Amino acid sequence: MIYILYNPFADNRNGRSNAENIGKILETKDVTYLDITGIQAAEFLKKTGPEDKVVLSGGDGTLHHFVNECGGQAPEHPVYYYPTGSGNDFMADVRDREKDGLVLLNPYIQNLPTVTVNGETRYFLNGVGYGIDGYCCEEGDKQRAESEGSINYAAIAIKGMMSAFKPVEAVVTVDGRTYHYSSVWLAPTMNGRFYGGGMMVAPSQNRLSGDGLVTTVVMHCKSKLKTLSVFPSIFKGTHVRHREMVEVLTGRDISVSFNRPTALQIDGETIPQVSSYTVHFPSASSGRVVEEASIPVT
Repeated sequence: MIYILYNPFADNRNGRSNAENIGKILETKDVTYLDITGIQAAEFLKKTGPEDKVVLSGGDGTLHHFVNECGGQAPEHPVYYYPTGSGNDFMADVRDREKDGLVLLNPYIQNLPTVTVNGETRYFLNGVGYGIDGYCCEEGDKQRAESEGSINYAAIAIKGMMSAFKPVEAVVTVDGRTYHYSSVWLAPTMNGRFYGGGMMVAPSQNRLSGDGLVTTVVMHCKSKLKTLSVFPSIFKGTHVRHREMVEVLTGRDISVSFNRPTALQIDGETIPQVSSYTVHFPSASSGRVVEEASIPVT
């Protein structure tokens, strides 16, 4: 049996219809669709057998909830991922491992870093955005609540830089070493390269490197005009060349605090009015190795 666990709210409530595209590429019709918001996914996976195949269908938010429900550990049997979200930053990062639209999820969802915000700790798959990136997610949520149209995060960011978002002062501590910055626009910590629907904010970050390190990128600049001119280069990852205003820090234990609260996002999930966050990447362990199983496709 092939089980497709889909999020009906993904891609502006088109999750079910998008998930049905998976059925079109499978040779067998022995497929069962399950609404992941109506089940305990981790408990369900424990009941599946080696002969069963499971495909998770949704966006980055769906993945975020899934990995936290699994406690940051990979399931015993193979679980595949099919992107049906509006941003799909995880899939952008692992596209070279994709086959027939699917990617084996297990290697990516074990030994994950954690982030602690307001006393709550959770695992994250892609990254933690803080500053104008959190502001963009907050504004995107507002737009989504008012309309079913697509969200243009780049347009939101530019508008925010021009007027709505004011840069902050930040204190960043990486593995015991502390840095102070003024006029900070963003200070994310990344496990992958992408966030915000295709922004390559941490181009050198490798989620499967095994070094147990995450990347914090601090963009700071007093000039609004220069920030606006450099910001578009984040989509190609070339913003890091502007070392006078972009600093890249890598480490295992990271804390970031602002002098005033701003919105923060974790894998696209927004948390408003956050003053600080801390990230910890545990030492790499042996973990469970799950071999890729074949799924019949056309």
